[in-house]
Amino acid sequence: MPDPDIIVVGAGVAGLSAAVDLARAGLRVEIIEARNRIGGRIFTVRDSENCPIELGAEFIHGRPPEIWNLLRENNIEAAEVEGDTWCEQRGQLQPCDFFDEVEDILAKMDDSRPDQSFLDFLSSCCPNAREEAKQRALGYVTGFNAADPADVSVHWLVQSQREEEKIDGERAFRIKSGYDTLIGIFRAQLAQMNVPVHLHTAVHKIRWRTGHIHVIAHNAEGAVTFTAPRVLITVPLAILQAGAIHFAPDLPPDKQRALAQIAMGKVIRVTLRFRERFWDTLRPPAGGGKSLADLSFLLSQHDVFPTWWTTMPEKLPIITGWAPFRDADTLSGMGEPYIADRAIEVLSEVLDVHRDYVDVLVAAAFTHDWQVDPFARGAYSYVKVGGMNAPQVLGAPVENTLFFAGEATDVSGNTGTVHGAIASAKRAVEELMPGK
Repeated sequence: MPDPDIIVVGAGVAGLSAAVDLARAGLRVEIIEARNRIGGRIFTVRDSENCPIELGAEFIHGRPPEIWNLLRENNIEAAEVEGDTWCEQRGQLQPCDFFDEVEDILAKMDDSRPDQSFLDFLSSCCPNAREEAKQRALGYVTGFNAADPADVSVHWLVQSQREEEKIDGERAFRIKSGYDTLIGIFRAQLAQMNVPVHLHTAVHKIRWRTGHIHVIAHNAEGAVTFTAPRVLITVPLAILQAGAIHFAPDLPPDKQRALAQIAMGKVIRVTLRFRERFWDTLRPPAGGGKSLADLSFLLSQHDVFPTWWTTMPEKLPIITGWAPFRDADTLSGMGEPYIADRAIEVLSEVLDVHRDYVDVLVAAAFTHDWQVDPFARGAYSYVKVGGMNAPQVLGAPVENTLFFAGEATDVSGNTGTVHGAIASAKRAVEELMPGK
């Protein structure tokens, strides 16, 4: 067998998308993936009722063409998230009343001024804002972006907001059949074009010189080497930061500086399936007589799982807890039984329902600790103060031999998203095949 024209390292959505486009252009492509599955941080499992449970990416943020074009071409349905958002305020659940104030605070971020962290911005931006509104704004940035507010760049947050506005990013959708349906599209396309995918093959070294690379990996049979003129590296940011793949010679200094200017966010999420939607009949005392039957999001003030959501508009007996940033640090490495137990405990407290009652109704719990996952080492990326050029530098080719893609290298302002990962793949393909 002749060597491939290009090796793609990583079978996340960026690697899969790039491999499909390269193969369509007539190049011989091979994919190397450390996991025993493709999809990366898109990880869908099925419960006993064959309902998709997302352990990784779940939402489509807005209407990005990178995803919606694929859905339309393949007749795949997506449902818009609907329902009521409830908040824990002053120790009671009630309809949220601070969103306008939070939006006013976020609107004051300005990328024409020197960059600063969100925490520094918040300490000086809004002297007349209510403290609760400031704390909710802080919770939004740490929750949505999985970011350390003392590190995350205000310039990057402003850029992200601008890009979200272009695609109706305030709206959220789910793929009704599960996010792995998207992965299934890529799987079928790769099979049709006979693109080999080497699963359970972990790359640990890339030796390279201009126009020639050796990718050294391990699989169940031992060491294996792949050779090609070029390589496209699409592994998560934290894998490169940890030096899990050794480059010989080293990556250029500007690449190493860029790696230090982007951070990998932390998240623990747990999905609880119940025997029934027990919250439908709950009527919080401060809720004006309204029940939680149409609950979509629940924003609590708990220090472990501050955010929860249901499957609305589908009324399934499922609810997901979201623990970002320091909350994730608290839980990471503790094991699935402990994480599920803490989630049940917190949900009982927030809904003011006796723990024993909730325990009886729990049918199953699903979680995945991305921080200790050796092939992810985190959730998704964000840019640190002063690092606005870092994604572009990280994604730039080296001597027309090493190429890079993945959500952390996205230059369209959609770092940290599935559509940003696909956009980065499209950019890398253009670099690999200029003029085509």
